Amino acid sequence: MLVLSAWLHQAQAQTVLERIAAGGKLVIAHREVSIPFSYLDANKNPVGYAMDLCAKLADVVRQKTGAKKMEVEYVMVASNERLSTIEKGKADLECGSTTNNAERRQTVAFTIPHFITGARLLVRSGDTYERIEDLQGKTLVSTKGTTPLKAAEQANRERLLRINIVEAADNAQAIEMVEKGDADAFVMDDVLLYGLAANRPKTGKLKVVGKFLTTEPLAIMLSKNDPEFKKLVDEEMRRLIVSKEIIPIYNKWFLKPIPPKYTPLNMPVSYLLKDFWKYPTDVVPF
Repeated sequence: MLVLSAWLHQAQAQTVLERIAAGGKLVIAHREVSIPFSYLDANKNPVGYAMDLCAKLADVVRQKTGAKKMEVEYVMVASNERLSTIEKGKADLECGSTTNNAERRQTVAFTIPHFITGARLLVRSGDTYERIEDLQGKTLVSTKGTTPLKAAEQANRERLLRINIVEAADNAQAIEMVEKGDADAFVMDDVLLYGLAANRPKTGKLKVVGKFLTTEPLAIMLSKNDPEFKKLVDEEMRRLIVSKEIIPIYNKWFLKPIPPKYTPLNMPVSYLLKDFWKYPTDVVPF
């Protein structure tokens, strides 16, 4: 028992870089339908803007450890299990559309944001809703475990809007609820809404409306208990941004046609993200 306990303690104390150097795999968590950040293509392979950035991070890990044949294992996670997957050490990086905020930083860490967005509303094209206030007495859906859901609940409570707020298991279920009329609007990061709407079987049936309900700096998530690994990740993200190597990666996913329907999102780098990237840091004021 003592030998087993000592072995377990040593395994738990091993850093990501030590494990890779010893022949281990890099484990990357990804999403199923967080278009264009992290989702499955027609062949069920994880693709997206965040996935391309994580591929760059994987290359740096190989260089740092000398493990040229390092394998990458991909683990798909739902919205409500992202944090626990990283916190429990089941993945080394979560590469998707996760917001870096103060509450989450209590249990996990984030690198430099790769996108800044805000929560808005997705409604049917024929509807006249423009603001969350227009949904009084209506049904609003959001995805379980997301910051837009919490923001909508807070606004509903503080403004006495009497909105019926329901949770969906994932983004795909939420958008289907709006299409079928089971919900009047879907509140989520606007870039995800644009991506989801552009890749529906019938385009033009949905529209994104309203002002930002939140400001969301999206970043790759990792453990807060491995400072050496985080330092390497931060350095590579900063290099990608300062060298502008990140720009063609961004353009690939936001300006050019993307799978599965090869519809472009036509979203150039926002002024918020341009300003933030002038002095790239993992410190965000939220």
